[in-house]
Formats: sequence, C-alpha cells, structure tokens
Amino acid sequence: MRLLIIGALEGQLSTATKMAMDGGAKVAHAPSIEIALASLRSGKGADLLLVDVMMDIAGLIAGLEAERIAIPVVACGVETNAAAAVNAIRAGAKEYIPLPPDAELIAAVIAAVARESSDFLYRDPAMERVVRMAEQIAGSEASILITGESGTGKEVIAKYVHGRSKRAHKPFISINCAAIPEALLESELFGHEKGAFTGAIARRIGKFEEASGGTLLLDEISEMDVRLQAKLLRAIQERIIDRVGGTKPVPVDIRILATSNRNLNEAVRERPGDIIALSEHFVAKYAKANGLPPRSLSAEARQALVRAPWPGNVRELENTLHRAVLLSSGDVIGPDAIVLPDGMGLSEAAQAASPAAQLAQTAEAMNRALVGRTVADVERDLILDTLDHTLGNRTHAANILGISIRTLRNKLNQYADEGVHVPEPGEKRGAA
Repeated sequence: MRLLIIGALEGQLSTATKMAMDGGAKVAHAPSIEIALASLRSGKGADLLLVDVMMDIAGLIAGLEAERIAIPVVACGVETNAAAAVNAIRAGAKEYIPLPPDAELIAAVIAAVARESSDFLYRDPAMERVVRMAEQIAGSEASILITGESGTGKEVIAKYVHGRSKRAHKPFISINCAAIPEALLESELFGHEKGAFTGAIARRIGKFEEASGGTLLLDEISEMDVRLQAKLLRAIQERIIDRVGGTKPVPVDIRILATSNRNLNEAVRERPGDIIALSEHFVAKYAKANGLPPRSLSAEARQALVRAPWPGNVRELENTLHRAVLLSSGDVIGPDAIVLPDGMGLSEAAQAASPAAQLAQTAEAMNRALVGRTVADVERDLILDTLDHTLGNRTHAANILGISIRTLRNKLNQYADEGVHVPEPGEKRGAA
C-alpha cells in the first residue's frame, strides 16, 4: 500500500509515518497540497492521502475531483481541532484520526482502505489446487482472470502471482473498477493530457503507466462500463494506451491480472443491452476511421443484432460492424447490410437464435439424452453434477436442488453403497 502524507503538524506526523511503515505501507511526504497534486499527476501514485486537518482539505478534494483522481482522504490533527475535523468530514474526508496517533487506529485505517493482508493461510485441498495453479502460471507473461465470490481471496491470489513472477521487484498497482465512478475511471486507468477537460491543468499519469514494468490488477473488471471495456481491449491485447485527450499512443510494459465476482459465462446472455452499446460504438468508430459520413443502425438492425447469437465475442461483433460500415450504401445500416463471418445474414441468424428455435433445439437434445434411461439414473446424475458444480458443498447443492440436506445425504450414502464415487467437500468427480 502507498501512503502519501500531506503537511507536517510539527513533527507529529512522523510518528504516524513510522507506524504506517511498520504496517507495511510505502510512505511519501508532500509539504503542500500543490506539491501533492503534482506528485499524483506525475505517476508516483498513492492509495491513501493522510492530510493535516488544518490544511485546505475542501480545496484538495475539489482539486482531486477536477482532475479525475480517485483517492480516499483521511484527515488528522490534535484533539482540540474538533471544528476543523467536522469540516474535513463534511468536505469529503473518509475518516479523522486524532494526534498523537494510536498505532492500532493507524493500522485499522490502513487495512480498511487497502483491503489487504500479508498473511496467506490455507489448508483446504480446493485452495491448494488453486495455489498450485497460480505457481505454475506465475512465471509467464499471460494475462489472468481470477473469478470467485466476494471475500474468497481473489486479490490475495493476484498478489501471490505477482510475488512469484519475473516482475516481483516492480510495482503491483491495483484499481477497483467497481469503487470508482464511471466518469473518473477512464482517467484513472489511462491518465489524461493537459486541457483534456475542464480541470485538467496538467498531464496526469494513469494506473497503466504507474504499473510500468510491473503488474496491474483490474479488480472487479466485470463492473466496468461496457464502453470503457472496448477501449480497454486494445490496452490488454496490444499494451498500448491513449491518454484522455491525447493524440499519441503510449506503449506500456505491464502484466495484467483481473478479478470478477460474477459468473461471466452466465452474464454473457444476461446483458443484451451491451450489444447495442458496443454496436453503436463500433459503427461510429469505423465510420470516422474510414473518413465516411456518420452512420446509424436502423431499428430492425438493432433488434436483429440483439437476437443474433453473440457468445460473448466482442471481436466478432466489431469485425461484423466494421464490414457493415464499409459495405452499406447509405447513412442508415439495415439488417441486410450486416453479414456474419460465416456468411449467414443477420436476419437469418437472428431467426435461428430466436427463443422458439432455441427451445426446440434444447427439447430435441434433452429427448435424445433421456430416452432409454430410468428416472433413478437421471436423478443420480443430476445430484452428482450439482455436487460437482458446488465443489462438494452439500448445503449449497441441496439449496440448488430444492431438497433438504438430510435427503441429499441419504441419497449420497445410497450412491456410495452402490459403488458410485461421491466427491468430498472441495473435490470434483473428475479429480478423483
């Protein structure tokens, strides 16, 4: 964690500095708000600002917001500064720490902001397999997506991978895509040039450049706005970014790790609105790139795009719309002008992917799979497949199946007596 202390408070902050460093934080100082903002713009970065309560905290927070810099601010001061403390909180400071500082309070604030721990303890076989896999891939340069529910240790695994990589001695920069407002996130990631927007008084280096030589963790990447994901795609694939308001691509030497608490395979079909947002972006992008007048999608084309089978493949959607922009004869792109890579027309593909067609295909497949099997066979496979899905968690499996945990255990005991392998907690049948 990187801590930037702003102000002096007659040396009392030096004690807080030592406590923070003892807690594992990397600490830097800035005597004034102006110097602090200049340091943040330059790419030195910080995860938390600890500020003398008697300084212009409202001005500091306004400056951060004007330049789209998202960093939490904690005020600190002597206990007699009650009014100043209230004003600091009202101005937007997250916390107030009285001085002289208390070691446990400093540690608690740092831990709350950083959301991290240096301890990495595990005993469960399922976690052991995850750690072994992390060790296998840590030495590569591959981008990694780490999925799992909130609180399961995704960021801990990301740091574990970084610590065992060739970049371990270089920066590990993390950004929580869900915690930063959409309007600020692009500048946080890519930085901006002077004059890019009102308040951009100087060039600002973003997280991609801060992490140069090291690792960038995009925490909860699935919560990022889809329009920004399109820009992120180029940065991930080509390691080239464009600062907001910039005209010159900037190469970056980083390894990218990302986390998500969603089941992304399921989310692909749950977000049809993304198809239209991406389609409009690609149409505008390629009309401009090819020097053509602005194009738009007809209502029929929009409907067909949503119904067509896009299995999460943004590149396929992008290429399809690039061709449509080039081949359309007018300013409005209709469904007939959009042809999928396999040569199928959009209207035809949308019809084939309609709910009725999908239902018929599913019913036919289910009939083929069930004919000739007993109810007991089907029930056994359903229960064991669900147990696989939950990695052997009996309570979770029972909830999914809609039966009591007692009924589930009785069934599993029956299968075990019949010689069927029943996975233990943390185990899948295929891993036996």
